[in-house]
Amino acid sequence: MTDLTRRNLLAAVGLSSLAGPILAHDSASDREREAIRLRNFPDVVLRTHENKKVRFYEDLIKGKIVMINFMYARCEGVCPGITSNLVRVQKLLGDRVGSDIFMYSISLKPEEDTPKVLKQYARAHGVGRGWTFLTGALEDIETLRRKLGARDPDPLLDADKSQHTGIVRYGNEPQRWWAAFAGLAHPKWIVETISWIDTPISRSP
Repeated sequence: MTDLTRRNLLAAVGLSSLAGPILAHDSASDREREAIRLRNFPDVVLRTHENKKVRFYEDLIKGKIVMINFMYARCEGVCPGITSNLVRVQKLLGDRVGSDIFMYSISLKPEEDTPKVLKQYARAHGVGRGWTFLTGALEDIETLRRKLGARDPDPLLDADKSQHTGIVRYGNEPQRWWAAFAGLAHPKWIVETISWIDTPISRSP
């Protein structure tokens, strides 16, 4: 499959069609921040590639700057290219990953991608600290995928995991800034894009 699929094109030039209600800056109050959480960040239980149980919002998203994408280990489409590209991004960001910025990749095939499989995948691609691969119950993964806008309006394409979207959702949860970029975009441009939402975050709970 070529890099420039219909879905990658949508991600690159039509973010508003994918982002839904969490695109761009929401200058709302804490009450509205909670409404955004309830609408877009279901606190489902997942397992990391280190076989640790975590909650999606409370443990992974709350109070952080994050990047989130969907993939699966045996993907022959965009996944390997996006993973390799994000490894370059991780290297450019350096020690900030795992400190100020956190990266998450969620398996679209949790029935295949056990924590052990995801750990092997991460190791094979040279993934460093601060980047977590996640699996879980299929219904929870599907809920996350739809809530985060990683879906196609065409139900036939949406059901075909080999044609899954190549977007990466990114955001600053405390500031309520959310958008997306194409996973195959130039690494330096991605780092610059992340800097647009990089404002001081209170570490208080």
